[in-house]
Amino acid sequence: MSKNKKTIALLLLLVLALVILPLFLLKGAEFSGSDDAGSQVIEEIAGKDYEPWFTPVLEKAIGGELPGEIESLIFCVQTGIGVGIIAYAFGYLVARKKYSETTNKV
Repeated sequence: MSKNKKTIALLLLLVLALVILPLFLLKGAEFSGSDDAGSQVIEEIAGKDYEPWFTPVLEKAIGGELPGEIESLIFCVQTGIGVGIIAYAFGYLVARKKYSETTNKV
């Protein structure tokens, strides 16, 4: 087995461990978003219930809270746009370096 294949196999095992181990090590753990954690800290400091300053625009438009699936969809679209921008920037920088090297040689 070549060194490259050993490295790939080791990385795959590491990824599998990162995916599977938390299922067993974190049984019964509760996860909440940063909004929940922030509002809890504000409630502890202020000593009263936290009331948001504004209502999100989409919640006003539909007259209630967005379903979880829609929130996930919007988050995924936002992530995809960000990844596209970053990938374009890296591609641009690599291509600029590649083509500037070929034009400098001429």
